[in-house]
Amino acid sequence: MAKKNGNGTEENLEKKLWLTADKLRKNIDAAEYKHVVLGLIFLKYISDAFSELHNKLVAGEGEYAGADPEDKDEYGAENVFFVPEQARWSSIQSQAKMPNIGKLIDDAMDLIEADNAVLKGILPKTYGRSNLDPQTLGGLIDTIGTIALGDKKAKSQDVLGRVYEYFLGQFALAEGQKGGQFYTPESIVKLLVEMLQPYKGRVYDPCCGSGGMFVQSEKFIESHQGRLDDISVYGQESNQTTYRLCRMNLAIRGIDGSNIKWNTEGSFLNNAHKDLKADFIIANPPFNVSDWSGELLRDDARWQYGIPPAGNANFGWVQHFLYHLKPDGGHAGFVLANGSLSSNTGGEGDIRQKLVENDLVECIVMLPKALFFNTGIPACLWFLRRGKKQSRSIGKVLFIDASELGYMIDRKNRTFAPEDISTVGDTYHNWLSSTGSDNDKYQDVKGFCKSASLEDIQKHKFVLTPGRYVGIPDEVDDGIPFQEKVDTLTSRLREQMNQAQTLDKEIAAQLAKIGIKL
Repeated sequence: MAKKNGNGTEENLEKKLWLTADKLRKNIDAAEYKHVVLGLIFLKYISDAFSELHNKLVAGEGEYAGADPEDKDEYGAENVFFVPEQARWSSIQSQAKMPNIGKLIDDAMDLIEADNAVLKGILPKTYGRSNLDPQTLGGLIDTIGTIALGDKKAKSQDVLGRVYEYFLGQFALAEGQKGGQFYTPESIVKLLVEMLQPYKGRVYDPCCGSGGMFVQSEKFIESHQGRLDDISVYGQESNQTTYRLCRMNLAIRGIDGSNIKWNTEGSFLNNAHKDLKADFIIANPPFNVSDWSGELLRDDARWQYGIPPAGNANFGWVQHFLYHLKPDGGHAGFVLANGSLSSNTGGEGDIRQKLVENDLVECIVMLPKALFFNTGIPACLWFLRRGKKQSRSIGKVLFIDASELGYMIDRKNRTFAPEDISTVGDTYHNWLSSTGSDNDKYQDVKGFCKSASLEDIQKHKFVLTPGRYVGIPDEVDDGIPFQEKVDTLTSRLREQMNQAQTLDKEIAAQLAKIGIKL
């Protein structure tokens, strides 16, 4: 989704729109502006989709002959949201310069919710606030109005999805640490999905943020010619504004978000899916949370492998995931802090040992630094499976050290290239399908991957840090004899020392000219 500029180079539409919108936000905090912008983008999308179908109904040709353009059922039959006349983008944009434009948008959101039950309580209605300048808001409306988002051509190019995803990422960067509360960097989500391959079944994320795990699962299915209705998504979020972001994010993709639940207590204290047994769990829980109310949950049924320490939620999350996996092949992939691989604090080492001994751990991936917008804490990926079936994974754990992969996108942040994701994903799947013969696609690679037995892990006292198993890569022999290297280096050193003596003499001479003696 790019267009040529005057110099013949390509300009990214998402980037241009972001730069324009960001200039308009003036003194509004990024956390607030996020909901202002994304809400308007959503409104433009559903209005475009509505208008396209509305025009067909008005024309009344073919299958639309005799149809009523204002009949809500006509739109529901084609999975298009009904947009009342006062809420349509054409009406909103025609009043963009009005001093009460904020209230008009809030009213439009109310009208849309009233006519579309699935959106009830989801859309932002904060445009009439006094700290949101009407002129700024009008400029933003005009900016968003320049792109088609919901018509057939835009849908086929996924214009909205890409704009929405780009904006979520940019807001996460702008918000710094707070940004991580709603957004997991796309390359990490892609890697998780590539390894789990959620083709079919129930997909669950108990800390779902803005829904990126579900969106990426949908993209994976589409790219592999699967059927979207073969999966159903379940999630929970404790932050209401983030929950609304998630529901909008899913709605624009046509993903049923009715099983995404919100409550202030969160998944530990008020589990919204108590009876769920999921085929796949994909998650990025908050790292090392100390105030997770663990002291109130000491006798919880989810702690089948040991009681997590009250001061750290990491192994509370791990066991929550396991509790909700179906017993026959349920598969989980999630992000945790590196400390989870080696910590013995508060019984964490004992829990980790039981997970290994019960053959629940399938793969550990060490991630590079600087992948996350919101934390510098080193992180890793865990992959767990209940009821292992693949012969290679029974009694084995695959360790992958991906800490040297990826590239820097700016001074602070790193991302994975597509080939990095393929390298890690292919290594994992080749390992799962291997038989242990010399002809297998999978082979251990020093410094990168190692298939370790449970006995190997026991020798390391159940520490799961990949570096302990993969080792250090062999140095590449450049073919130059050792003595020749020594001779070259000492000759270079001698030359540099002679140059230093010459420079010292010159410095002393120059200082002497101004009366300074050394």
